[in-house]
Amino acid sequence: MELHPLRRADAREWVRLRLENEAWLTPWEPSAPVPWADRHTPTTYRAMRRAAGGRARVGMSLPFAVHYEGRLAGQVTVDNIVRGAMRSGHLGYWIDRAVAGRGVASLAVALVCDHAFGAAGLHRLQADIRPENRSSRRLVERLGFRQEGLFRDYLDIDGAWRDHVGYALLAGDLPGSVLARWQDRSRR
Repeated sequence: MELHPLRRADAREWVRLRLENEAWLTPWEPSAPVPWADRHTPTTYRAMRRAAGGRARVGMSLPFAVHYEGRLAGQVTVDNIVRGAMRSGHLGYWIDRAVAGRGVASLAVALVCDHAFGAAGLHRLQADIRPENRSSRRLVERLGFRQEGLFRDYLDIDGAWRDHVGYALLAGDLPGSVLARWQDRSRR
């Protein structure tokens, strides 16, 4: 598995993956007034990549493409980064259904968390997950995130205001790295 910034060369694969995974991803994605196919074109990828790159350059985002077995398999992003006294960000991710259940998303999230707490200097990461997304909730729980609360009608997702469970991980919550926790849990 490999993480890297979003690349121009990933456009065609990103479009293919997003279109193939529409049913898999739609229940967890923000609502939009345009159809899924219109939101997942090479043009929209380029615009998303430019916007993510601009936010990354000013320290407001850490966007990563996930490659597995030599091909694009998803994304992990820490976004809405706030500096100063807070030093926090919101974690988001998606993975190709074809590789789900293999630990790829967990490993990618663990590596991004360690980067966020290390080189990026963040203190807190928050992951807000719909209560019925059991796979995603298990992922963050296995990595040491703690449930902090329920946010009612928190985000407009898949056509309606949806509740979310708020999870957080602090830089000092684990005795070692998030990757070390992932490795320990993977051995069990």
